[in-house]
Amino acid sequence: MAKILIVDDDVTFSQLLEGFLQKHGHDITTAQNIKSGLTQISQNKFDLLLLDYRLPDGIGLDMLVKARENGFHVPVIIMTSFNDVRTAVKAIRSGAFDYITKPVNPDELLMIMSSALGGKKEQKVVVRDEQPEFIKGNSTDSDKLHEYIDVVAPTDLAVLIQGESGTGKEYVARTIHRQSKRFAKPFVAIDCGALSKDLAASELFGHIKGAFTGAIADKKGVFEWADGGTLFMDEVGNLSYDVQIKLLRALQEKVIQPLGGNKLIPVNVRIITATNDDLVNSVSGGDFRQDLYHRINEFKIQLSPLRTRGSDIDIFIRHFIKLANAELDRKVGSISPEAKEILHKYDWPGNLRELKNVIKRMVLLSSGEIAGADTLPEEMLFSVSHNIHQVRESDLKAQNEVNEKQLIQKTLIQVKYNKSMAARLLNIDRKTLYSKIERYGLDS
Repeated sequence: MAKILIVDDDVTFSQLLEGFLQKHGHDITTAQNIKSGLTQISQNKFDLLLLDYRLPDGIGLDMLVKARENGFHVPVIIMTSFNDVRTAVKAIRSGAFDYITKPVNPDELLMIMSSALGGKKEQKVVVRDEQPEFIKGNSTDSDKLHEYIDVVAPTDLAVLIQGESGTGKEYVARTIHRQSKRFAKPFVAIDCGALSKDLAASELFGHIKGAFTGAIADKKGVFEWADGGTLFMDEVGNLSYDVQIKLLRALQEKVIQPLGGNKLIPVNVRIITATNDDLVNSVSGGDFRQDLYHRINEFKIQLSPLRTRGSDIDIFIRHFIKLANAELDRKVGSISPEAKEILHKYDWPGNLRELKNVIKRMVLLSSGEIAGADTLPEEMLFSVSHNIHQVRESDLKAQNEVNEKQLIQKTLIQVKYNKSMAARLLNIDRKTLYSKIERYGLDS
């Protein structure tokens, strides 16, 4: 039984969901807005949060961020009535475990909840020894990626992995570790985006008892846990400036100092960092230290979004069907031609993570050996049909916008999302480029 908080201002929906989940053995608490929801999590311990996206006093992401800042780190599932997967991707980037669209499919919700509750609760640092299967595509981008991995893995160079959310940055980091000389030592992953500003230094470098309120015992940081192995720091751009200074010192001097302590501890750690932001812009804006950027960027790997990887999607579809069959005890062998056509036309803002979730949903809802288009999420069908309708019935202006979007996207990929260089190649100023990137949803 899990203790779950539902935050939704639709009282009728909330009551129906509460009754459904109670029948499945869960202890449910409800709230109608962010303020009351934050009050609940300050007074009670929950295993899972179900947050509506739009609430009377803000959006669910606001509550998610505030909860994280207060040290609350249980899985969060976002519920939304809007056919906009980019909203869901934003939720994932903000730290949500997953999302689900309304009207909620009960089986889909239980599947997502089971996956969320099956993980380790209230834990941001994971020491992993297992290596999930990393599927190699057959595109040019895939060949180049594995060539880079093969070249850099045996070295001790600090690697910066850059790519959109869901492109598999951690999988690449793990593969580098497995092919390195440190493969027998720990691989430790930490999500810097989920760290509160006050506790980030403690999570990285540890603390001694009494270092701050709540420090009731000595604690090792991830640098010590990863000693001799590899430390993977996801969303490194989210670290505060003060923590960046301490991180730079640790990397340069190969020593750490736990909070509240005087002792310097030597550490031998290889650093792999990842981000879906353009750290060059963060450096220019003064949000990220230039010296730290160069220290973590001894070798950069740019991951391509799924929408540009052509036939690779068929390889991933087969792989995810296999995984979903094993997890859900199904025997789906393939997807229908109609469903495959839709999957190829969709632009995949959530990339491989989104594809994996969609395939799992299709397998779950399929009674036979072939998953049809009727098992696809409604927001995906809407997105694809809307785009097709737009192109078919567009006037010259609309057609030009389609071509413009494709050209900007191609140029951004070509220059690895260096927006200054892209603006020069496109012969437009940076302000205009940023405006068009936002308009077309081309954020890297």
